[in-house]
Amino acid sequence: MSEHEAWHLKGTVFIACNCDYGCPCNFNALPTQGYCEGQWTWHVEEGRFGETPLDGLNFTVAVKWPGAIHEGDGEGVILVDERADDAQRAAIETLVGGDVGGPWGLLAWTWPTVHGPNPVAYELELAGVNSKVKAGDAMQLELQPITNPVSGAEVHPGAVLPEGIVVKQADFGASKVFRVADGIDYDHSGQYTAVGPFDYSGPQ
Repeated sequence: MSEHEAWHLKGTVFIACNCDYGCPCNFNALPTQGYCEGQWTWHVEEGRFGETPLDGLNFTVAVKWPGAIHEGDGEGVILVDERADDAQRAAIETLVGGDVGGPWGLLAWTWPTVHGPNPVAYELELAGVNSKVKAGDAMQLELQPITNPVSGAEVHPGAVLPEGIVVKQADFGASKVFRVADGIDYDHSGQYTAVGPFDYSGPQ
């Protein structure tokens, strides 16, 4: 895959990590526990890398950072939809490698140790903060609305992030289930999740 080919992706991104609801990183603060263990899964509704279509495919980057993301030294795993053919898999690998822009152009250096890309079967239920994402046995995420700790009523916060790297607008939820087990391992069920639209293009 050439690094000079034009590309464009749009769809929905699912985010989860070990931080408390809302995630301080969205507001340029340090992670809740001083380190970050989280993932992004992109569901591509419309996409193309050069002449290679990427419509309908899914891919995930899950990382375990010893500190804040911007401090680097993370260990990650890349998961790619098993339905991708060789050209599509190569396109996704080029994108997440960080050399053609998009959010990966700013973030990929923070995970110098990488497992994969590993092909997995994705199961998705797209329903906002009630969505579910399963990537084989490697990653499972079930979102649910945040509830008021006193009344038990659902609350529906979100954020507009004009300078956001991965997402510009997102709805915040809680993870009913969030676990990763493929080269890196963690379980942060009950913590931060978000879902929102993305629209990226490059090269940049």
